[in-house]
Amino acid sequence: MDPSKLRVEGKKMIEVVADYWETIRTRRPIPDVKPGYINHLVPAHPPKQPESWDKIYEDLERVVFNGSSHWNHPHFFAYFPAGIGYHSILADIISSGMGSVGFTWIACPPITELEKTVLDWLVILMGLPEHFKNSHPGPGCGIIQSSASDSTLIAILTARATKVEYLKKNPSTFQQFKNTTSLAIRRIFYWPVPIQSSTESTDIITPYYHDPTVFKDFVMYFCDQGHSSVEKGAMLAGVRFRKLKGTRKYLDNFGLDPETLQKAIEEDRSRGYIPFMLVATVGTTATCGVDQISELGPICLKEGLYLHVDAAYAGSFAFCEEFIYLVKGLEHVDSYNFNLHKAGMINFDCSPLWFKNGTYASRYYNVDPVYLAHEYQSTSTDYRHLEIPLGRRFRSLKIWFTLRNMGVEKIKEYQRKTVSLATLFAKIIVENGKFEIFTPPHLGLATFRLKNHSNSDNERLLRAINRDRRIHLVPSIVHGTFLLRFCVGSPLTSEGDIYDTRRVIYEISRNLFLK
Repeated sequence: MDPSKLRVEGKKMIEVVADYWETIRTRRPIPDVKPGYINHLVPAHPPKQPESWDKIYEDLERVVFNGSSHWNHPHFFAYFPAGIGYHSILADIISSGMGSVGFTWIACPPITELEKTVLDWLVILMGLPEHFKNSHPGPGCGIIQSSASDSTLIAILTARATKVEYLKKNPSTFQQFKNTTSLAIRRIFYWPVPIQSSTESTDIITPYYHDPTVFKDFVMYFCDQGHSSVEKGAMLAGVRFRKLKGTRKYLDNFGLDPETLQKAIEEDRSRGYIPFMLVATVGTTATCGVDQISELGPICLKEGLYLHVDAAYAGSFAFCEEFIYLVKGLEHVDSYNFNLHKAGMINFDCSPLWFKNGTYASRYYNVDPVYLAHEYQSTSTDYRHLEIPLGRRFRSLKIWFTLRNMGVEKIKEYQRKTVSLATLFAKIIVENGKFEIFTPPHLGLATFRLKNHSNSDNERLLRAINRDRRIHLVPSIVHGTFLLRFCVGSPLTSEGDIYDTRRVIYEISRNLFLK
């Protein structure tokens, strides 16, 4: 394929995408396929000769589209939105077309420079603390990660390294453990103590900031309503963790109570553990609950805990002035993340992460082989020092294109629409007296269940809804209660779709439970 052929086939591919969007309502939100279905559609052996693009296009429908879950179908109400905008599609074409890998500033200067600028735009548009700006004279900075899971893992590793470094530099701080903890723990607090086994090899390198002998008794906290990626991040970081039971208070929803956190810290210290971190959530997956950062932050500061906020879904709603409470208390946090590729109308992947002290944190990930050295590394930003992978795509183009051509007001319009549609659903689903709302609708998410029915009945209803395939929902369980989640995702969803959805749910529930 040469440039002239690319022009021809590229135009056809844009037509394929445009046609997909124009006809998405003719499809079902989830497919009627089983695992392994593709084995009957794609040969087991690769082609021996090149095939025509026309034949490949013909196979797209039966192999790809027909077997897909259509996240932006107007009746797809599962999970959270898969943000989409034509501007992002065009930006990804440029990113792929350039083929640049931005692992250092010199590898492709615009990848770094534009990212720093558009993240500063977001700080302004969303009312985030000024010290998060890349242009701020302080050590704060922003970086685009691929997902909230990546961001949370980076935050945990940063918090772990921060505490390791502190203990190594301040061993006397914890002298009270001398007579109450094990010899292994005392070795940590009285650092450095040259205790070595005679069989220990001297050529084994122990990273100073990531020393496993130091963090083996660390413990981090998060609410039991936090995302599973927080638990996964703790597992990957090799640190102990506690899921603290959420209480129903703020916004009549579930979140972490400050007293619960304070009590856990005191308990764990008395048992010889070292509390080092809290991961708070703004917009929980189950019910879109919010941990109150303004109350949790001062506790973390007082107790020496690193505070990370995972605002994966809810964070982008701070574009709207009426949702500014979502960023209240962020002056206390050490790092903050949300996904623009959810409710921000930008497609996957685009997950901004900000650090209060990114310059300091970058030391924890710094490895400097000679082949990555360049003459500007002392005066430029090399984002590889704040992420797991080395390479990175030109993700900032998606933000740049969207904000310049779509504008933030269009994003606000979409977000307000999702909120109003979820509120409408919560209002009308209970009108027949058979359903109840579990938590008040919040930011486009409503939770509900069959009234006076068991968990198994509600689970049976959900299975029937998804087998029907006219709409798609997923469940959650909060403190033993099984509930159905309804989250508005597609920009194509209308009020008519909400009434259609209620009709489908009523119909299926009547067929299951004739009363």
